[in-house]
Amino acid sequence: MKVYVGVETYTDEVGHTLPRVVHWTDGRRFEIQKVLDERRAASLKAGGNGVRYTCLINGQTAFLFFEDPRWFVDAVKN
Repeated sequence: MKVYVGVETYTDEVGHTLPRVVHWTDGRRFEIQKVLDERRAASLKAGGNGVRYTCLINGQTAFLFFEDPRWFVDAVKN
């Protein structure tokens, strides 16, 4: 299931953009400790295609997708 989230980004002088903070739908804020990988990829769980960022958040690996113009994560259904 796709969950669209707010993301704070950093763009360097050559135009390369990296996510820095994820704002969850309930207002929580998660700092991205490190971007481990960035590549074009599809979300196999939620569908869609864009840039997949493999991020380290709170010591755990998570996928964050940029599907222009929005950001989303794969969320677990309850």
